[in-house]
Amino acid sequence: MLMTTLMCGAMSIVMFSVYRSFRREVHGLGHWAAGLLLLVCASMLFGTRDVLPPAWSIIAANAALVAGIGLSMLGTEKFYGLAPSRRAYFLILALAIGGNSWWLLVLPDFSARVAVFSLLVCLFYARQVQLVWRYGERHFSSFFFGTLMLLQTVAVLARGVSALLHGGTSVNLTVAGTPTGIYLAVANFMALLLTVGFMTVATRHLQQILERRSTHDPLTQVLNRRGFGDAYAREIGNPRRPRLPLTLLSIDLDYFKSINDRYGHAVGDQVLAHVATIIGGALRESDCVARFGGEEFVVLMPDMPVHNAVGVAERIRALLCESSHTGLPSCTVSIGIACQASVLEGLEELLSRADAALYLAKERGRDRIELDAAAFTAGRIMSAAGSCNTR
Repeated sequence: MLMTTLMCGAMSIVMFSVYRSFRREVHGLGHWAAGLLLLVCASMLFGTRDVLPPAWSIIAANAALVAGIGLSMLGTEKFYGLAPSRRAYFLILALAIGGNSWWLLVLPDFSARVAVFSLLVCLFYARQVQLVWRYGERHFSSFFFGTLMLLQTVAVLARGVSALLHGGTSVNLTVAGTPTGIYLAVANFMALLLTVGFMTVATRHLQQILERRSTHDPLTQVLNRRGFGDAYAREIGNPRRPRLPLTLLSIDLDYFKSINDRYGHAVGDQVLAHVATIIGGALRESDCVARFGGEEFVVLMPDMPVHNAVGVAERIRALLCESSHTGLPSCTVSIGIACQASVLEGLEELLSRADAALYLAKERGRDRIELDAAAFTAGRIMSAAGSCNTR
Protein backbone atom coordinates (compact mmCIF):
# COMPACT_ATOMS: atom_id res chain seq x y z
CA MET A 1 0.00 0.00 0.00
CA LEU A 2 2.92 2.34 0.68
CA MET A 3 4.25 1.74 -2.81
CA THR A 4 0.80 2.33 -4.30
CA THR A 5 0.48 5.58 -2.34
CA LEU A 6 3.84 6.80 -3.61
CA MET A 7 3.00 5.84 -7.19
CA CYS A 8 -0.40 7.58 -6.98
CA GLY A 9 1.38 10.70 -5.76
CA ALA A 10 3.83 10.50 -8.66
CA MET A 11 1.02 9.91 -11.18
CA SER A 12 -0.86 12.88 -9.73
CA ILE A 13 2.15 15.10 -10.44
CA VAL A 14 2.44 13.71 -13.98
CA MET A 15 -1.28 14.19 -14.60
CA PHE A 16 -1.18 17.75 -13.25
CA SER A 17 1.81 18.55 -15.46
CA VAL A 18 -0.06 17.31 -18.53
CA TYR A 19 -3.12 19.28 -17.42
CA ARG A 20 -1.10 22.50 -17.22
CA SER A 21 0.23 21.95 -20.73
CA PHE A 22 -2.92 20.75 -22.50
CA ARG A 23 -5.90 21.92 -20.42
CA ARG A 24 -7.62 23.41 -23.48
CA GLU A 25 -7.07 20.39 -25.68
CA VAL A 26 -7.80 17.54 -23.22
CA HIS A 27 -10.48 18.08 -20.58
CA GLY A 28 -10.76 16.21 -17.31
CA LEU A 29 -7.05 15.91 -16.53
CA GLY A 30 -7.30 18.34 -13.63
CA HIS A 31 -10.09 16.33 -11.98
CA TRP A 32 -8.08 13.12 -12.33
CA ALA A 33 -4.98 14.77 -10.87
CA ALA A 34 -6.98 16.07 -7.90
CA GLY A 35 -8.63 12.67 -7.46
CA LEU A 36 -5.26 10.92 -7.27
CA LEU A 37 -4.08 13.47 -4.71
CA LEU A 38 -7.14 12.71 -2.58
CA LEU A 39 -6.34 8.99 -2.78
CA VAL A 40 -2.90 9.78 -1.39
CA CYS A 41 -4.53 11.82 1.39
CA ALA A 42 -6.90 8.92 2.13
CA SER A 43 -3.96 6.53 2.55
CA MET A 44 -2.21 8.97 4.86
CA LEU A 45 -5.37 9.46 6.92
CA PHE A 46 -5.76 5.70 7.35
CA GLY A 47 -2.24 5.71 8.79
CA THR A 48 -3.11 8.28 11.47
CA ARG A 49 -5.36 5.93 13.42
CA ASP A 50 -2.70 5.60 16.14
CA VAL A 51 -2.32 9.37 16.40
CA LEU A 52 -5.87 10.68 15.97
CA PRO A 53 -9.12 9.16 17.27
CA PRO A 54 -9.54 6.01 15.10
CA ALA A 55 -13.17 6.74 14.25
CA TRP A 56 -12.45 10.20 12.92
CA SER A 57 -9.43 8.97 10.97
CA ILE A 58 -11.55 6.29 9.31
CA ILE A 59 -14.37 8.72 8.48
CA ALA A 60 -11.98 11.29 7.02
CA ALA A 61 -10.01 8.68 5.08
CA ASN A 62 -13.13 7.13 3.57
CA ALA A 63 -14.48 10.58 2.68
CA ALA A 64 -11.22 11.43 0.88
CA LEU A 65 -11.30 8.05 -0.89
CA VAL A 66 -14.87 8.49 -2.15
CA ALA A 67 -14.22 12.11 -3.13
CA GLY A 68 -11.11 11.12 -5.09
CA ILE A 69 -12.85 8.30 -6.96
CA GLY A 70 -15.79 10.60 -7.69
CA LEU A 71 -13.48 13.25 -9.13
CA SER A 72 -12.18 10.70 -11.62
CA MET A 73 -15.78 10.19 -12.76
CA LEU A 74 -16.26 13.94 -13.19
CA GLY A 75 -12.98 14.10 -15.10
CA THR A 76 -14.07 11.30 -17.44
CA GLU A 77 -17.36 13.10 -18.09
CA LYS A 78 -15.49 16.30 -18.96
CA PHE A 79 -13.11 14.35 -21.18
CA TYR A 80 -16.04 13.14 -23.28
CA GLY A 81 -17.49 16.65 -23.51
CA LEU A 82 -20.32 16.22 -21.00
CA ALA A 83 -21.33 18.48 -18.14
CA PRO A 84 -19.97 17.04 -14.85
CA SER A 85 -22.65 15.36 -12.71
CA ARG A 86 -21.84 17.45 -9.64
CA ARG A 87 -25.21 16.90 -7.94
CA ALA A 88 -24.86 13.13 -8.16
CA TYR A 89 -21.25 13.43 -7.00
CA PHE A 90 -22.08 15.40 -3.87
CA LEU A 91 -25.14 13.22 -3.15
CA ILE A 92 -23.08 10.01 -3.26
CA LEU A 93 -20.32 11.65 -1.23
CA ALA A 94 -22.83 12.77 1.42
CA LEU A 95 -24.42 9.30 1.56
CA ALA A 96 -21.02 7.67 1.91
CA ILE A 97 -19.93 10.01 4.73
CA GLY A 98 -23.30 9.77 6.46
CA GLY A 99 -23.51 5.98 6.22
CA ASN A 100 -19.92 5.53 7.33
CA SER A 101 -20.46 7.81 10.32
CA TRP A 102 -23.78 6.18 11.30
CA TRP A 103 -22.52 2.59 11.20
CA LEU A 104 -19.27 3.55 12.91
CA LEU A 105 -20.37 5.95 15.67
CA VAL A 106 -24.11 5.41 16.23
CA LEU A 107 -24.82 1.81 15.29
CA PRO A 108 -21.47 0.06 14.79
CA ASP A 109 -21.74 -2.47 11.96
CA PHE A 110 -18.64 -3.15 9.91
CA SER A 111 -20.37 -5.22 7.23
CA ALA A 112 -22.97 -2.48 6.65
CA ARG A 113 -20.22 0.13 6.34
CA VAL A 114 -18.34 -1.93 3.77
CA ALA A 115 -21.48 -2.74 1.80
CA VAL A 116 -22.70 0.86 1.61
CA PHE A 117 -19.24 2.21 0.82
CA SER A 118 -18.61 -0.38 -1.91
CA LEU A 119 -21.99 -0.05 -3.59
CA LEU A 120 -21.81 3.76 -3.65
CA VAL A 121 -18.28 3.80 -5.04
CA CYS A 122 -19.37 1.20 -7.59
CA LEU A 123 -21.74 3.83 -9.03
CA PHE A 124 -18.77 6.05 -9.86
CA TYR A 125 -16.98 3.23 -11.66
CA ALA A 126 -20.12 2.00 -13.43
CA ARG A 127 -20.79 5.50 -14.75
CA GLN A 128 -17.36 5.57 -16.33
CA VAL A 129 -17.89 2.18 -17.93
CA GLN A 130 -21.08 3.59 -19.45
CA LEU A 131 -19.22 6.68 -20.71
CA VAL A 132 -16.50 4.64 -22.42
CA TRP A 133 -19.08 2.30 -23.94
CA ARG A 134 -21.24 5.12 -25.29
CA TYR A 135 -18.74 7.82 -26.22
CA GLY A 136 -15.40 6.05 -26.47
CA GLU A 137 -13.60 5.78 -29.77
CA ARG A 138 -13.42 2.32 -31.31
CA HIS A 139 -9.73 2.09 -30.58
CA PHE A 140 -7.44 -0.01 -28.38
CA SER A 141 -7.02 2.83 -25.88
CA SER A 142 -10.76 2.97 -25.18
CA PHE A 143 -11.05 -0.83 -24.98
CA PHE A 144 -8.13 -0.91 -22.55
CA PHE A 145 -9.52 1.83 -20.31
CA GLY A 146 -13.07 0.47 -20.45
CA THR A 147 -11.94 -3.07 -19.60
CA LEU A 148 -9.95 -1.87 -16.61
CA MET A 149 -12.87 0.20 -15.38
CA LEU A 150 -15.22 -2.77 -15.80
CA LEU A 151 -12.89 -5.04 -13.81
CA GLN A 152 -12.69 -2.46 -11.04
CA THR A 153 -16.48 -2.13 -11.01
CA VAL A 154 -16.89 -5.90 -10.66
CA ALA A 155 -14.25 -6.12 -7.91
CA VAL A 156 -15.81 -3.35 -5.82
CA LEU A 157 -19.32 -4.72 -6.39
CA ALA A 158 -18.19 -8.21 -5.36
CA ARG A 159 -16.78 -6.84 -2.11
CA GLY A 160 -20.02 -5.04 -1.33
CA VAL A 161 -22.17 -8.09 -2.09
CA SER A 162 -19.83 -10.30 -0.06
CA ALA A 163 -20.19 -7.97 2.93
CA LEU A 164 -23.98 -8.20 2.65
CA LEU A 165 -24.11 -11.98 2.27
CA HIS A 166 -21.22 -13.20 4.42
CA GLY A 167 -20.65 -10.43 6.94
CA GLY A 168 -17.74 -8.15 7.60
CA THR A 169 -15.18 -10.86 8.34
CA SER A 170 -15.04 -11.90 4.69
CA VAL A 171 -14.07 -8.38 3.58
CA ASN A 172 -12.03 -7.13 6.53
CA LEU A 173 -8.75 -5.95 5.01
CA THR A 174 -6.99 -6.19 8.39
CA VAL A 175 -7.61 -9.94 8.58
CA ALA A 176 -5.28 -12.17 6.59
CA GLY A 177 -6.92 -14.46 4.08
CA THR A 178 -7.03 -15.38 0.42
CA PRO A 179 -10.08 -13.26 -0.60
CA THR A 180 -8.68 -10.29 1.31
CA GLY A 181 -5.26 -10.69 -0.26
CA ILE A 182 -6.74 -10.91 -3.73
CA TYR A 183 -8.86 -7.80 -3.21
CA LEU A 184 -5.91 -5.81 -1.80
CA ALA A 185 -3.71 -6.83 -4.71
CA VAL A 186 -6.38 -5.94 -7.28
CA ALA A 187 -7.26 -2.64 -5.56
CA ASN A 188 -3.65 -1.46 -5.34
CA PHE A 189 -2.85 -2.58 -8.87
CA MET A 190 -6.01 -1.06 -10.38
CA ALA A 191 -5.48 2.30 -8.70
CA LEU A 192 -2.43 2.71 -10.93
CA LEU A 193 -3.74 0.92 -13.99
CA LEU A 194 -6.89 3.04 -14.16
CA THR A 195 -4.73 6.16 -14.24
CA VAL A 196 -2.60 4.64 -16.99
CA GLY A 197 -5.80 3.71 -18.86
CA PHE A 198 -7.13 7.24 -18.72
CA MET A 199 -3.76 8.65 -19.78
CA THR A 200 -3.88 6.24 -22.74
CA VAL A 201 -7.19 7.59 -24.04
CA ALA A 202 -6.10 11.16 -23.25
CA THR A 203 -2.86 10.66 -25.20
CA ARG A 204 -4.80 9.20 -28.11
CA HIS A 205 -7.10 12.23 -28.11
CA LEU A 206 -4.15 14.61 -27.94
CA GLN A 207 -2.48 12.78 -30.81
CA GLN A 208 -5.58 13.28 -32.96
CA ILE A 209 -5.66 16.99 -32.08
CA LEU A 210 -1.99 17.46 -32.98
CA GLU A 211 -2.43 15.51 -36.22
CA ARG A 212 -5.39 17.70 -37.14
CA ARG A 213 -3.40 20.83 -36.39
CA SER A 214 -0.64 19.67 -38.71
CA THR A 215 -3.05 18.96 -41.58
CA HIS A 216 -5.74 21.65 -41.20
CA ASP A 217 -5.81 25.40 -41.56
CA PRO A 218 -6.57 26.92 -38.12
CA LEU A 219 -8.65 29.79 -39.53
CA THR A 220 -10.97 28.00 -41.94
CA GLN A 221 -10.72 24.46 -40.52
CA VAL A 222 -10.23 23.03 -44.01
CA LEU A 223 -7.12 21.10 -45.06
CA ASN A 224 -3.80 22.87 -45.45
CA ARG A 225 -1.24 22.08 -48.14
CA ARG A 226 0.16 19.12 -46.22
CA GLY A 227 -3.28 17.68 -45.48
CA PHE A 228 -4.27 18.11 -49.11
CA GLY A 229 -1.17 16.22 -50.22
CA ASP A 230 -2.03 13.39 -47.81
CA ALA A 231 -5.62 13.27 -49.13
CA TYR A 232 -4.35 13.13 -52.71
CA ALA A 233 -1.91 10.33 -51.85
CA ARG A 234 -4.68 8.30 -50.18
CA GLU A 235 -6.90 8.76 -53.20
CA ILE A 236 -4.20 7.73 -55.66
CA GLY A 237 -3.17 4.79 -53.47
CA ASN A 238 -6.70 3.45 -53.06
CA PRO A 239 -6.74 0.15 -54.99
CA ARG A 240 -10.54 0.22 -55.19
CA ARG A 241 -10.68 3.62 -56.84
CA PRO A 242 -12.12 3.50 -60.35
CA ARG A 243 -9.67 4.74 -62.97
CA LEU A 244 -11.74 7.82 -63.70
CA PRO A 245 -10.20 11.28 -63.89
CA LEU A 246 -9.28 13.44 -60.94
CA THR A 247 -10.44 17.02 -61.35
CA LEU A 248 -9.00 20.03 -59.55
CA LEU A 249 -10.53 23.43 -58.85
CA SER A 250 -8.20 26.31 -58.10
CA ILE A 251 -10.25 29.07 -56.43
CA ASP A 252 -9.09 32.59 -55.60
CA LEU A 253 -11.05 35.47 -54.07
CA ASP A 254 -11.24 38.55 -56.26
CA TYR A 255 -9.86 41.83 -54.88
CA PHE A 256 -9.45 40.34 -51.40
CA LYS A 257 -6.76 42.87 -50.51
CA SER A 258 -9.30 45.68 -50.86
CA ILE A 259 -11.54 43.92 -48.31
CA ASN A 260 -8.66 43.76 -45.83
CA ASP A 261 -7.75 47.38 -46.47
CA ARG A 262 -11.28 48.68 -46.15
CA TYR A 263 -12.72 46.51 -43.36
CA GLY A 264 -9.64 45.23 -41.54
CA HIS A 265 -7.99 41.83 -41.29
CA ALA A 266 -10.46 40.55 -38.68
CA VAL A 267 -13.34 40.95 -41.14
CA GLY A 268 -11.13 39.55 -43.89
CA ASP A 269 -10.60 36.41 -41.80
CA GLN A 270 -14.37 36.07 -41.38
CA VAL A 271 -14.80 36.32 -45.13
CA LEU A 272 -12.22 33.58 -45.69
CA ALA A 273 -13.94 31.29 -43.17
CA HIS A 274 -17.30 32.03 -44.81
CA VAL A 275 -15.99 31.22 -48.29
CA ALA A 276 -14.48 27.96 -47.02
CA THR A 277 -17.87 27.00 -45.59
CA ILE A 278 -19.60 27.83 -48.88
CA ILE A 279 -17.12 25.75 -50.87
CA GLY A 280 -17.41 22.79 -48.49
CA GLY A 281 -21.19 22.92 -48.68
CA ALA A 282 -21.13 22.60 -52.48
CA LEU A 283 -18.97 19.45 -52.52
CA ARG A 284 -19.59 15.75 -52.24
CA GLU A 285 -18.45 13.75 -49.23
CA SER A 286 -15.63 12.24 -51.30
CA ASP A 287 -14.31 15.68 -52.31
CA CYS A 288 -11.90 17.71 -50.21
CA VAL A 289 -11.02 21.38 -50.00
CA ALA A 290 -7.80 22.98 -48.79
CA ARG A 291 -6.54 26.49 -48.19
CA PHE A 292 -3.17 26.94 -49.82
CA GLY A 293 -2.44 30.26 -48.14
CA GLY A 294 -3.80 33.77 -48.44
CA GLU A 295 -7.12 33.75 -50.29
CA GLU A 296 -6.46 30.68 -52.46
CA PHE A 297 -8.42 27.43 -52.10
CA VAL A 298 -7.98 24.14 -53.95
CA VAL A 299 -10.62 21.44 -54.35
CA LEU A 300 -9.88 17.81 -55.23
CA MET A 301 -12.78 15.92 -56.83
CA PRO A 302 -12.15 12.23 -57.53
CA ASP A 303 -13.99 10.55 -60.41
CA MET A 304 -15.42 13.85 -61.60
CA PRO A 305 -15.92 14.55 -65.32
CA VAL A 306 -15.03 18.05 -66.43
CA HIS A 307 -18.58 19.16 -67.28
CA ASN A 308 -19.76 18.10 -63.81
CA ALA A 309 -16.85 19.97 -62.24
CA VAL A 310 -17.96 23.12 -64.06
CA GLY A 311 -21.40 22.65 -62.54
CA VAL A 312 -19.87 22.46 -59.05
CA ALA A 313 -17.84 25.61 -59.74
CA GLU A 314 -21.00 27.42 -60.88
CA ARG A 315 -22.78 26.30 -57.71
CA ILE A 316 -19.98 27.75 -55.57
CA ARG A 317 -20.26 31.09 -57.38
CA ALA A 318 -24.05 31.05 -57.07
CA LEU A 319 -23.92 30.27 -53.35
CA LEU A 320 -21.53 33.16 -52.80
CA CYS A 321 -23.95 35.48 -54.58
CA GLU A 322 -26.86 34.21 -52.47
CA SER A 323 -24.92 34.72 -49.25
CA SER A 324 -24.16 38.38 -49.94
CA HIS A 325 -26.63 39.47 -47.21
CA THR A 326 -24.82 37.78 -44.30
CA GLY A 327 -23.46 41.08 -42.99
CA LEU A 328 -20.01 40.36 -44.42
CA PRO A 329 -18.57 42.23 -47.39
CA SER A 330 -19.66 40.68 -50.68
CA CYS A 331 -17.00 38.91 -52.67
CA THR A 332 -16.58 36.96 -55.88
CA VAL A 333 -14.19 34.22 -56.91
CA SER A 334 -12.26 33.23 -59.99
CA ILE A 335 -12.00 29.49 -60.61
CA GLY A 336 -9.62 27.45 -62.76
CA ILE A 337 -10.38 23.82 -63.59
CA ALA A 338 -7.93 21.11 -64.61
CA CYS A 339 -8.55 17.42 -65.22
CA GLN A 340 -5.90 14.77 -64.79
CA ALA A 341 -4.48 14.02 -68.23
CA SER A 342 -3.36 10.49 -67.31
CA VAL A 343 -2.88 8.27 -64.28
CA LEU A 344 0.84 9.03 -64.47
CA GLU A 345 0.36 12.77 -63.98
CA GLY A 346 1.37 13.94 -60.51
CA LEU A 347 -0.21 16.44 -58.18
CA GLU A 348 2.22 19.26 -58.92
CA GLU A 349 1.53 19.09 -62.67
CA LEU A 350 -2.21 19.03 -62.05
CA LEU A 351 -1.96 22.01 -59.67
CA SER A 352 0.13 23.92 -62.19
CA ARG A 353 -2.47 23.48 -64.93
CA ALA A 354 -5.32 24.45 -62.59
CA ASP A 355 -3.39 27.58 -61.56
CA ALA A 356 -2.84 28.43 -65.23
CA ALA A 357 -6.60 28.26 -65.80
CA LEU A 358 -7.13 30.43 -62.71
CA TYR A 359 -4.70 33.08 -64.00
CA LEU A 360 -6.59 33.04 -67.27
CA ALA A 361 -9.83 33.73 -65.40
CA LYS A 362 -8.14 36.64 -63.64
CA GLU A 363 -6.86 38.05 -66.93
CA ARG A 364 -10.29 37.82 -68.54
CA GLY A 365 -12.01 39.93 -65.93
CA ARG A 366 -12.37 37.81 -62.75
CA ASP A 367 -15.62 36.40 -61.31
CA ARG A 368 -15.55 33.64 -63.90
CA ILE A 369 -14.64 30.01 -64.54
CA GLU A 370 -11.95 28.90 -66.98
CA LEU A 371 -10.82 25.45 -68.04
CA ASP A 372 -7.26 24.35 -68.58
CA ALA A 373 -6.43 23.79 -72.24
CA ALA A 374 -6.30 20.00 -71.75
CA ALA A 375 -9.73 20.08 -70.13
CA PHE A 376 -11.27 21.34 -73.35
CA THR A 377 -10.53 17.96 -74.86
CA ALA A 378 -11.59 16.04 -71.76
CA GLY A 379 -15.16 17.30 -71.63
CA ARG A 380 -17.64 19.87 -72.79
CA ILE A 381 -16.27 23.40 -73.16
CA MET A 382 -17.94 25.70 -70.71
CA SER A 383 -17.00 29.13 -69.48
CA ALA A 384 -19.18 31.22 -67.22
CA ALA A 385 -18.76 34.96 -67.01
CA GLY A 386 -21.88 35.93 -65.04
CA SER A 387 -21.63 38.14 -61.99
CA CYS A 388 -23.35 38.78 -58.67
CA ASN A 389 -26.12 41.35 -58.55
CA THR A 390 -24.04 43.40 -56.13
CA ARG A 391 -21.38 44.18 -58.75
